[in-house]
Amino acid sequence: MKILKGIVTAAVMMAAPAPLLAQEVIPLTVASSHPTVIPWVGMIQTHFMARTDEILAATGTYQIQWNEAFGGQLYKANATLTSVEEGITDIGWVFSFLEAAKLPLSQGSSYTPFATNNPALQLSVMQDLLATNEAFLEEWESHNLKVLGLTGTDSYDVYTKEPLDSFAALDGMKLSAPGVLGNWLRGTGANAVDGALTTFYTDVQTGVSDGVLSLALGMLPAKIYEVAPYITQVNMGVAFSGAIAINRDTWDGLPPEVQNAMVEAGQYYTKSHGEDLLLRHEAAIRKMLEIGADQNPPVTLTPMEEADREAWVNAMPNLAKEWADALEAKGVPASAYLQAYMDGLRKRGETPLRNWDEGL
Repeated sequence: MKILKGIVTAAVMMAAPAPLLAQEVIPLTVASSHPTVIPWVGMIQTHFMARTDEILAATGTYQIQWNEAFGGQLYKANATLTSVEEGITDIGWVFSFLEAAKLPLSQGSSYTPFATNNPALQLSVMQDLLATNEAFLEEWESHNLKVLGLTGTDSYDVYTKEPLDSFAALDGMKLSAPGVLGNWLRGTGANAVDGALTTFYTDVQTGVSDGVLSLALGMLPAKIYEVAPYITQVNMGVAFSGAIAINRDTWDGLPPEVQNAMVEAGQYYTKSHGEDLLLRHEAAIRKMLEIGADQNPPVTLTPMEEADREAWVNAMPNLAKEWADALEAKGVPASAYLQAYMDGLRKRGETPLRNWDEGL
C-alpha cells in the first residue's frame, strides 16, 4: 500500500500545473503636446499602445503600465523633441515641423509641393528613408531617441472669401499660411500672411487676409469655412510632420520582446495613420459642405483645373533646390536625401507634378 500511495502521489504531482511565472510590469510614461482629439495623437492610444499590449499579451511575460500625459500635461509644442531626448517622457510625439534647426532633412516634403496627395504612400517612403538614408536616421537618433512610428498631414487646399476662378486670380491676394508653407505661394503673385489655425478665422474676418492655404482637418474644427466658404481643391500635397519616438536610454533598458512589440506596433500605427488621414480628409470636406449648405454664401467646393495646377507649380522657383543648397552649405547631405525621397514616390507609382530633384 505504501508503494501504491507513493505512485499515486507522484502521479498527482506530475499532473499538477506548473506554477505560473510572475509577469513583469514595466512602467512607461507616454505624452504629447496635443490632446487625444487630434487624430494622430488619439491613435497613439488606440493603435500604438493597444497593439503593443496585444502583442505582449500573447506571451504574458511582460506588461506595460502606461502613465499617460497627453494634451500638454508635461510640455508644450515647442518642446516635443527635447522632452523625449531628456527623458521628461519615455515616449512622445515629436512635432518635426517646429524643429527645423535640429531636424533639417525632416522638412524636405515642405519644399516639394504637388509631389503626392497620398499620406499613406508618403509615410511608406519616409519609413524606407529611415532604414536606408544614414543622414536621415542620424538626424533623429543623434537626439538620444529611437523612432517608432511616423506622422503626416492631409492635403492642402485654398479657402477664400470670394471664388477663386483660376490660377491667375491669385495675383494680388493675401493668403494666410502656416510658416514655411508660405513658400508655396512664391511665384503666384499672392502674398503670404504668416498664421496658424488659431489666427486664421480672425485674419480672414478682419481683412488681414483674403483666405487661407491649409488642411481640411484643420479647417473643419476651426470653422474657417464660415468666413472663407469657397474651397478650391488644389491638392497641393501632403507633408511629413513628425514621429512617435522613445528615449534611447529607456529603449536600451527594455527587454527584446518588448522592443520587438513596439517596433511592430509602430509600423501598424504608421500604416493605419496614413490610411486614416486620407479618409478623414474626404470626410472633413463633406462635413464642411453639409454644415455650410445653409449659410450665406454657402460653402462650395471647386476642383482647380489641371492646367491651373500646372501653372502654379511651374511658376514657383525651385524651392527644393534652394532648401537643399542651403543645407549642403552647412554640410547636410540634403541633395541625396531629396533624390531618394522623390525616387521613393516615383517607385510607388506617383507622378509628381514637378520633379523637384531635377537640376540638383
